[in-house]
Amino acid sequence: MKSFTFLILFLFAAQSISVYAGSFHKDVKIHWGDGRGKIHDNQGKLLSLSLDKSSGSGFQSNQEFLYGKAEVQMKLVPGNSAGTVTTFYLKSPGTTWDEIDFEFLGNISGHPYTLHTNVYTKGSGDKEQQFHLWFDPTANFHTYCITWNPQRIIFTVDGIPIREFMNAESRGVPFPTKQPMRLYASLWEAEHWATRGGLEKTDWSKAPFTAYYRNYNVEGCVWVNGKSVCPANSQWFTQKLDSNGQTRMKGVQSKYMVYNYCSDKKRFPRGVPPECS
Repeated sequence: MKSFTFLILFLFAAQSISVYAGSFHKDVKIHWGDGRGKIHDNQGKLLSLSLDKSSGSGFQSNQEFLYGKAEVQMKLVPGNSAGTVTTFYLKSPGTTWDEIDFEFLGNISGHPYTLHTNVYTKGSGDKEQQFHLWFDPTANFHTYCITWNPQRIIFTVDGIPIREFMNAESRGVPFPTKQPMRLYASLWEAEHWATRGGLEKTDWSKAPFTAYYRNYNVEGCVWVNGKSVCPANSQWFTQKLDSNGQTRMKGVQSKYMVYNYCSDKKRFPRGVPPECS
C-alpha cells in the first residue's frame, strides 16, 4: 500500500504534460504496410488502413504511456470482411508484455461483427469478453475508448461502458501497473481463427479491405526518460463507474455479450479465475 501511495504522489507531483493527440501527422507513425496506411487530410484527422493478400497495415503512437485515456472514432470494413481483424489497442514491448485490446473480428455479409476485448499482463491474457454491437459499425463512425488507471481499465463504446477490469493484485491477479505502452492500430488477416473460429475464410476478391480512423485523442501519463509524467487534474486517473454506469454496463452485457471467460466452466473446470468472483 505504501508503494502504491508513493506512486500516485509521484505521478501527480511530476511535471504537468497533457497529450491531446489531435493530428495523425504529428502524433503517430504508420509503421508497417508499405503505403497501405494513409492520412487523408492536412489536419491529420482522418487515417485509413488497408489489407490485401500481400499485406495489412498499422500505425503506432510516437509516445509511450503509463496510464492514460485513449479514444478514436472508427468505421470498419463493410460487406464480407470474414477473416479480417481491425484493432485499436495498447501494448508494451518484450516477451512479458502488457496489452489492452479492442479487436473487431470481421464477418460474412449479413452477420454481425464481433468486438473482442482482452487484457494481458506479463505476457498472459486469457481474459476475453466478446460482444455483438447494437449498431452497424461499418455504416458510420463510432467512438471507442480505453481508460487505464491504477485502479481499473474501462472499455467504452460511444460513451457507454461495456467492460470494467479491476485491479485485483491484492488477490493475486496480475494488473498492468509497471510497463509503459504505446497505442497501436492495425488491419490484418487472421482467417484461421477470426470468423466463426476460422470456419469462414477471407474472400480476397473483395480486397482491398479498408477501415477508417478519425479524431484520435489521447491524454496520458507520458513515459519520459524512465519516468511517468502525468497531466494535472486528470479525471480519468481516478475514474470509476458510478451506479448509473454500472447499470448501463450490465445492460449491455446482458443483451450483447456473446462470450465471457468468467462463465466458461469447460475452460475452468476447477473454478473461475479469482477476479471473476
